[in-house]
Amino acid sequence: MSDDQPDRPLGGTGYQEVQASDEFQELRTRFRRFVFPLTGVFLAWYFLYVALSAYAPDFMSTEVIGRVNIGLIIGLLQFVSTFAITMTYARWADREFDPTADRLRAHIESGETK
Repeated sequence: MSDDQPDRPLGGTGYQEVQASDEFQELRTRFRRFVFPLTGVFLAWYFLYVALSAYAPDFMSTEVIGRVNIGLIIGLLQFVSTFAITMTYARWADREFDPTADRLRAHIESGETK
């Protein structure tokens, strides 16, 4: 070990110290509580579309306005929901996630981990 390295627990690296810190654990927990349910909802919505396409073609081919059918509308709503999820995540990250990540990065760069 060089002299400019801070003392580390036996076998621990700086990354392992950060990963074990309370602040990082809280950050990871908050991320998972937001992202996993949102991902689950989107996947359920997507698989519903696929299942309806495969097992309910008569329903999906029902015309709503002119030649526009339910399958086309639901397919386009897939794009809309993707953009909505992206905007929701970006707003949440700016407000809730990024300030904590910035504080954690400052701790890492200054050499102080909790």
